[in-house]
Order: sequence, then structure tokens, then C-alpha cells
Amino acid sequence: GLSYTWIFNNNTLYVQEDSRRFVSQETGNLYIAKVEPSDVGNYTCVVTNSKAEQSVQGPPTPLTLRSDGVMGEYEPKIEVRFPETIYAAKSSSVKLECFALGK
Repeated sequence: GLSYTWIFNNNTLYVQEDSRRFVSQETGNLYIAKVEPSDVGNYTCVVTNSKAEQSVQGPPTPLTLRSDGVMGEYEPKIEVRFPETIYAAKSSSVKLECFALGK
């Protein structure tokens, strides 16, 4: 299977998930809540194929702060990407991803 991680400013350490940061293992997206000045920089996605034991890095994506307070395309909305049917074995755990975006 594939796994997704992110590198900040070409650091060898991966971005750590915490109460503000989350990496979707479904889409590979990095979500940051309440962006702070310390979050500004370049983020690079790393996709790892565990079966082939190979990793590929994408291009750096810059994150900048807007001073005008405009959210652009991120108006308040709930983003849900559930498959139509989810199969799970009895007593197993299922992880569903749902995000609230906006200001």
C-alpha cells in the first residue's frame, strides 16, 4: 500500500501530526488548522510504496500567509470523501475522514 508524509523546508524530519496538522492517508493532503507564522515555508509530499520499498518526492509547495484575511476558495464547508460502501470485519476499526474547512 501507499503511505503519505510531508517534509517541511527540505528537513529530513517529517511533519508531525498534532492537534493542528493532519495527513490524509486517503488523499495524501496535508491539513493545517489555524496557520501560524511558523508554518510558512515549503512543504514536499513523500509517497511511499511499502511493497516496492520505494519513495517518491513531489515538488515543493509554498505556504504563505495572506495579510488581507481573505480565505479565497476555502469558504466554510464540510468536506467528506466516504466510499459508497465500507466493508469491515466484526470488531475491527474503521477510520473515516471528515474535515471542516473555512474561516
